[in-house]
Amino acid sequence: MSSVRVGIDVGGTFTDAVAIDSETFDVLAQTKVPTSHDADIGVAAGIVAATSELLDSLSASPDDVVFIAHGTTQATNALLEGDVSKVGIIGLGKGIQGRRARSETNLEDIELGDGQAIETTHEYLSIKDGLDADEVRTALDRFRDEGVEAVVASQAFGVDDPETEERVREISQEVGLPAIGANVVSKRYGLKIRTRTAVVNASILPRMIATSTATGESIEDFGIDTPLMIMRSDGGVMGIDEMQSRPIQTILSGPAAGVAGALMYENVTDGIFIDVGGTSSDISVIEKGQPKWKSAEIGGHSTFLRTLDIRTEGVAGGSMIRVEDGEVVQSGPRSAHIADLPYAAFADPDDIKDPKLVRITPKPDDPEYVGIETADGDMYALTPSGASNLLGHLDEGDYAAGNPEAARLAFEPLADELGVSVETAARQVLDVSIQKIVPVVEEVIDEYDLDPSLLEIVGGGGGCGALVPYLGDATAYETRLAANHEIVSTVGVGLAMVRDVVERNVMNPSEAEIERVRQEAVDSVVGMGANQETIGTTIEYDDAENLLRVEAEGSTELQTREMGQTEVSDAERRDIASTSLDVPTDAVDVAEATEGLFVYEAIESTPRLFGLLTKERTLVSVVDNTGVVKLKLQDASVYATAKANLADAIERVLDKESVYSGSTTRLPNIYICHGNQILDASGMSGRDQIRSLVDIELESLPDDQRVVVIGQRP
Repeated sequence: MSSVRVGIDVGGTFTDAVAIDSETFDVLAQTKVPTSHDADIGVAAGIVAATSELLDSLSASPDDVVFIAHGTTQATNALLEGDVSKVGIIGLGKGIQGRRARSETNLEDIELGDGQAIETTHEYLSIKDGLDADEVRTALDRFRDEGVEAVVASQAFGVDDPETEERVREISQEVGLPAIGANVVSKRYGLKIRTRTAVVNASILPRMIATSTATGESIEDFGIDTPLMIMRSDGGVMGIDEMQSRPIQTILSGPAAGVAGALMYENVTDGIFIDVGGTSSDISVIEKGQPKWKSAEIGGHSTFLRTLDIRTEGVAGGSMIRVEDGEVVQSGPRSAHIADLPYAAFADPDDIKDPKLVRITPKPDDPEYVGIETADGDMYALTPSGASNLLGHLDEGDYAAGNPEAARLAFEPLADELGVSVETAARQVLDVSIQKIVPVVEEVIDEYDLDPSLLEIVGGGGGCGALVPYLGDATAYETRLAANHEIVSTVGVGLAMVRDVVERNVMNPSEAEIERVRQEAVDSVVGMGANQETIGTTIEYDDAENLLRVEAEGSTELQTREMGQTEVSDAERRDIASTSLDVPTDAVDVAEATEGLFVYEAIESTPRLFGLLTKERTLVSVVDNTGVVKLKLQDASVYATAKANLADAIERVLDKESVYSGSTTRLPNIYICHGNQILDASGMSGRDQIRSLVDIELESLPDDQRVVVIGQRP
């Protein structure tokens, strides 16, 4: 048996798992077991059961597992349901800083909605003459008497000198209270937001520690030696030890897994990923092979938690339908699952006898939704899945494919009430359904200034076949369903890379400062088990916030995603490039190439001034030798040089492609192709930062190595 990677997605009802060949990245097996909430060891029992079923189906042993990770909804659910611990905050400071620390660490309870909140209590300790351990213990005794279960230590400028926060944490641990220094959760300046982020983190700390400890021990007892990884909210994974310090990083790990699958398994370069379940759909954006991010708000308050920008809409494959005055007016947010009704689309046609339309209220105080009742008294839900099956939008192998004849019979009473054909009734259901999604798609395209002609909409999740194909038919967007779309999130967990992000507030960082923060990020992922030779970094600098951000990620194996793929021919690469740019094949040419990357160009002409003049721009697509599109750009120019001349080449590109407006200069986005990799310098805001990034990342390249510089006009 070849070595396998195991990905597990722990949901509220089911725990899904997949086994992936670690060399070819093919999905070898998949399974689904009930999530074991009530077991003595909680969800760990389901994780072990799913892993055991996978290995048994492959005649594999625990020794064959080289990577195992799981996503979890526990942190998200804890905050949604108010299943959180009371947090004691110890504010620390002295002098003028002390006055600030006293007020900014004294937080009110953090409202979570629906009457739920994170309760807090506060104690300020002056450290003018050093930290008094007895004062800390006295504060902790009071905290314990008040029902505190976790502690935050937060000091003004604690990110610069975390020693005192760390000492408070140690004392708290000694007396049996889990604790965290605010500097561990974020290294950014902003004492109040940093403290708030740490409080949210601490509120879920005790339960997450208990669950992860049980899960890790269960996997180890099962015989798997490789460390268990946990899915992060940014699409990477981290080790259990790291998660037990920063469980806040697992918020939204479920939707993030779908994005990881789109990136790693589907190789989406520029697109919108729609993960469709039975009740809701998660919509996210990928541009230039990177997802979009946002700062999470909890209880209406800003935090320093950086998550994927995922928009959730209450419509999906199992959404129920509302009808008023002879018109379909709404799809969702209630679903067949909430109403505990089967989908009519998956029934046997013989069971749909003399159906009649009925009104259903899934929950008390809900408005009325429609369903059908058969002559035998059986009830079924009418859903977008049924409409898509009726209209023939689903292929036989699609996860949401059911019985079109059963769907047709079930929709006849709805069509009669609407006074239309069953096909028209089905289209009305789907029109109302996608009317919830299309505005979000248009919103993110506008917000991120994306070019719709270079985008594809990719559907994932078990319900994507119900909505995404029709969305493509009803709009001008290019759509497709992901391979193995029903398990793409679980595959995303299995293929995820070990990741960490380090942020520092630095004004105009020097090359030495950039390298120091970069090395900190690299050391973090190495410490979590990533192989040094697989680690890549992305460096950004936001001069508006003086914020230097470094993302590092790598694999636990000496393996990369591309190694699991075979090379394609020149003709296939050209077809892929032309498709990615939405131009004819004969319109693209290879401009330059490195050992593993091919840079294709196409000239796009746009008529201007009543057709008398034209505006031209160069479109660029970078395709690797396995046929994966790594980068798509507009208004870009391509330059080739040797590494020895790279500094001069970059200066020429910066001079030529910059846009000058009065005293303002807008630099181009710079990308450097070398070997089979692309160095993205678009996140740097100044010439000095670009030079520093290039020096740091490409220092080891030989002087005679060919590199390709791409400059995209701002």
